[in-house]
Amino acid sequence: MVVRNQFEERLKELHQDLLKMGIMVEESVYNAVKSLVNKDVELAQKVVDGDRAINDAEIEIEKKCMMLIALQQPVGSDLRRIATTLKVSSDLERMADHAVSISKTTIKLKDEIYAKPLIDIPKMSDGVKKMVHDCLDAYIQMDKEAAVAIAKRDDQIDAYFKTIFTDLIELMNKDNAWINQATHLLLVAQYLERIGDYVTNVCESIVYMSSGQVIELNN
Repeated sequence: MVVRNQFEERLKELHQDLLKMGIMVEESVYNAVKSLVNKDVELAQKVVDGDRAINDAEIEIEKKCMMLIALQQPVGSDLRRIATTLKVSSDLERMADHAVSISKTTIKLKDEIYAKPLIDIPKMSDGVKKMVHDCLDAYIQMDKEAAVAIAKRDDQIDAYFKTIFTDLIELMNKDNAWINQATHLLLVAQYLERIGDYVTNVCESIVYMSSGQVIELNN
């Protein structure tokens, strides 16, 4: 019983570590897009510099997972919980990488006047950020129904991407002077779309953790 209680405590610590990492990623995505909208190079650099802490968090979570597997030799649902934590931490790290890419776009476009105010990209970002936040809650609660519902919201993210893509292609066709800027903004939309895909991956991992089912969501 003592050993089991210790194992449960280690799992709780692991989940808290992942939640902290997730909060850092959520903030990174928000600040990256905020820096782009406001042309805030200082904030963009903060996101770039802060990526090290997120990478370190992933490494620490991986170490703890490996230690639990080595010392406790978990099976069944316990092993699924640890495997899911490993997978989710990897997906979160990739989301953070995309936030860094968005921030680097801010720096690249710092001296340019935007062809028009950024409207759909911030809306898309808000949707992505909410998905990240909610999937972390679903992970902590092991709520597979919530995970399935969150994954479905990726359709809206894809719809934003299509709108942005169409608008920017139209802008480039009208005036090739905007090609460089529009290309960078297209990449930003693509980074956000990929973050939405990683959230879907996390939701699939939550379903696996809670039920043992391997399913594909939102395909």
